[in-house]
Amino acid sequence: MKISLPEPGADEREHSDQLAALLRDEIRAGGAMPFARWMELCLYAPGLGYYSAGRTKFGAAGDFVTAPELGDLYARCLARAFAPTVRALGPDADFLELGGGSGAFAVAALREFAAQDALPRRFLILEPSADLAARQRARVAAELPPEIGARAAWVARPPEHGWRGVLFANEVVDALPTTRFTVREGEVYEEHVALDSTERFERVDRPADLLVGNAVRHLERALGASFADGYRSEVLPQLPYWMQAVTASLEAGVVLFVDYGYPRAEYYLPARNDGTLVCHYRHRAHADPLHWPGLTDLTAFVDFTALAEAGVGAGLDFVGYAPQGQFLLASGLLDVVGDDLPEIERVRRVAEVKRLTLPGDMGERFQAIAFARGGVDALPGLRAFDLSHRL
Repeated sequence: MKISLPEPGADEREHSDQLAALLRDEIRAGGAMPFARWMELCLYAPGLGYYSAGRTKFGAAGDFVTAPELGDLYARCLARAFAPTVRALGPDADFLELGGGSGAFAVAALREFAAQDALPRRFLILEPSADLAARQRARVAAELPPEIGARAAWVARPPEHGWRGVLFANEVVDALPTTRFTVREGEVYEEHVALDSTERFERVDRPADLLVGNAVRHLERALGASFADGYRSEVLPQLPYWMQAVTASLEAGVVLFVDYGYPRAEYYLPARNDGTLVCHYRHRAHADPLHWPGLTDLTAFVDFTALAEAGVGAGLDFVGYAPQGQFLLASGLLDVVGDDLPEIERVRRVAEVKRLTLPGDMGERFQAIAFARGGVDALPGLRAFDLSHRL
């Protein structure tokens, strides 16, 4: 059944047309474009990509709602969980958030760090979108006391010199440009975007290069079975290099990723034969990544086994893996709700807890995976989980 999507306004159409023209030019110049490159440009092309342009992404006016947008419980709970690590690392400990969203997480987390007497030296936000970074700065300045807000700083890349602290990423890995592959008669093909005879975008398959082919064969060896003819899914051959790039300079501390996805055995189930790619446009999910480029968010679920492999390969110690709800409850989420609130606020907070923890919603669709480096104690409660069978 085809989903009816709202029509963009004239300004949005013009914006999408500009990006479409850039995409066509690159395809004409170099031939069919790997899907990963299509996704990269659709999300991050300067001034035109979904995340790099000035459109509202988060909340009711955008295309999706992330956990930090539900309220302050998520950020406050994580700040409490991270506080012992920040204290243990001393006054030079930093906090690095990859992708700052609307700035809601930074504001609530900094407030809670201050309340816990565990303010990091700097609260760094690595934000590739100039538009989002400007919104984050404005929000921090408007909602935090100057002495706390002054801890926030924006960076274009991870610290180049050795640092100690906490690295946190909420819904970042799902937005890494993904490679789409398929298997035909035992051979691996990579999905591309080309132009048809009328200059319309179309998805086509081309023989995979060595990097993609080896990545798919690695999956088959790990799964103990070959993919069926016609099976299509996603893989991130660049994930080990990306993980090394974002964590290499961390000398001591904790790394936590929260995202939606599955362990490898669930990710590549035979029945999931068209992958996990999801497109969002104004709170509506659809399956056409060629629709309104620059206006549509493109994401793919995360293979958490691959993420664990990448972390260990980058020299990190694997700590644990759990559904977001289980992780948050073990980290003291219910303690943050509070008993002395007005009834209407308590009802709202209970609803927020349910959204974050109940099966079928963010609590079970989202997973948390943690790493450590330098002998720092793991996040409170996470070592108690015997979760090695999940990955």
